[in-house]
Amino acid sequence: MFKALPKTAEASTSPELRQAFESHLGETKGHVTRLEQVFQALRKKPKGQTSDAMKGLIEEGEDMVSNTEQSPLRDTGLIAAANRVEHYEIAAYGSTQAFAKTLGVNEAVSLLEATLAEEKKADEKLTELAESSVNQEALRAASVSR
Repeated sequence: MFKALPKTAEASTSPELRQAFESHLGETKGHVTRLEQVFQALRKKPKGQTSDAMKGLIEEGEDMVSNTEQSPLRDTGLIAAANRVEHYEIAAYGSTQAFAKTLGVNEAVSLLEATLAEEKKADEKLTELAESSVNQEALRAASVSR
């Protein structure tokens, strides 16, 4: 995500959308720190692992960017791609938090809850941007180009 979010921000035409992506990049850095703390609470050493599912979601977004001119229509695609990533992350953090509860690792539960809340908020922000302005801008742009 560290590599994808700056590219996604740069690909957008909406200043509000760009700001949302840039803001979420900062949060994502905090998520990594929290995950390191979760591993400490579990007395385990973290090791990086590539998620094929996340890689596929990012590739879908990159394909959409390369096949859509920079316009409000691309912004709608960026939001859709980012929503899919957020939903994947929400599922992953939610499942991990539930397992931490089962294990009784309360420190991990609270750390994961903070990250889960930020992921949900990011998803809500993207949806709000789509519904409040970006989708309408794309519709206007599509009507003009006809």
